[in-house]
Amino acid sequence: MPVTEEPKKLPAPVAPSTHGPARLWPVWLVTGLALILVLVLAFWNWQQRQSHQAALQTLAELRSDTNQLEERYGDRNNEQGSRLQALEERLAEQRELIATQQRQIDHNARELLEAGNRTRTDWLLAEAEYLLRIGNQRLLIEKDIKGALSALQSADEVLAESDDVGVYPVRQQLAREIQSLKGIEGVDRTGLYLKLEAAIATVHDLTDQALIHDQAPALKLAESDEAPADGSNRLTRGWNRFVDTLKQVVVVRRMDEPVKPLLSPDQSAWARLNLQLMLEEAEMAVLRGNQPLYERALEKAITTVNDWYNSSNPEIRGLSSTLEELAGRNVDPELPDISKSLELLKERLAGRTAGNGTENRENDNSDESGGNGQ
Repeated sequence: MPVTEEPKKLPAPVAPSTHGPARLWPVWLVTGLALILVLVLAFWNWQQRQSHQAALQTLAELRSDTNQLEERYGDRNNEQGSRLQALEERLAEQRELIATQQRQIDHNARELLEAGNRTRTDWLLAEAEYLLRIGNQRLLIEKDIKGALSALQSADEVLAESDDVGVYPVRQQLAREIQSLKGIEGVDRTGLYLKLEAAIATVHDLTDQALIHDQAPALKLAESDEAPADGSNRLTRGWNRFVDTLKQVVVVRRMDEPVKPLLSPDQSAWARLNLQLMLEEAEMAVLRGNQPLYERALEKAITTVNDWYNSSNPEIRGLSSTLEELAGRNVDPELPDISKSLELLKERLAGRTAGNGTENRENDNSDESGGNGQ
């Protein structure tokens, strides 16, 4: 049989594709943007965690400082109590001294009553001496300028009633001492103390919003948590907060203007307690008549108000005005020496006593000689 060759079956021809290779660059672009977004979110989360840890550490330090200040305040109260007790003891000693001197003066007055050869001039000079003693005690012990001035003026009026020409030097010195007392401004310690107490009460009555500076973080945080006026949703607020956080990575600070410290509520309580201690220190200086301590305490208080508190608040402005007014007061004026007139009057009294004794002896001698002649 003849071999028949079957035609080989070939595959159907495939039409050439008209499309090029697959484009993958959109996928890579989306992947890159997602990776960048993940890195940015991770950096933002890390920064928020660092800020939270720093805030916790700052809060712990502030609580520790507050506890220390409370302990210091308790120690200060104990110290003030001991100082007041010491002042009361000193005042009791001074009262005892005044009582002793009063008894001595009464004894001298009784001796004058018993003396039969005393004239009206002697009585007036003794009264003037008593008034001068009172004036010196008022000035040296009580630092009462008005009381001392009144006593000296009364003594001068008494000396003017006497007919003794020997009191001219006493009145001359007395006029100088009266003029020196008139040139001194009296210290109203009670009024200063009450004004400082009113300032402390004002500090207690102030709220944290009045004490915290308008740029404080606590105020900004409270404002950011409130719902926006334009009605934006939570996603928009979150995006705005994220943008603000990114802006805080680079901070531009102006060095040509003074920077006020920012107060949190805990810092506000700490500053309020610190200011109270300064004002109480000024009160103690008023009672003790310590001018350097008084000026230093009020200077620190004024600096604290100007640096830490909002000057636009009306109560803060009133407090600053009061402290500046009190800072100009003098609680320990220089007191003059008014004992010279008393010494001159004592010399005059001693001279009159010696003169009266000489006259009495001469009269006795003349009486004896007259009796012998008879």
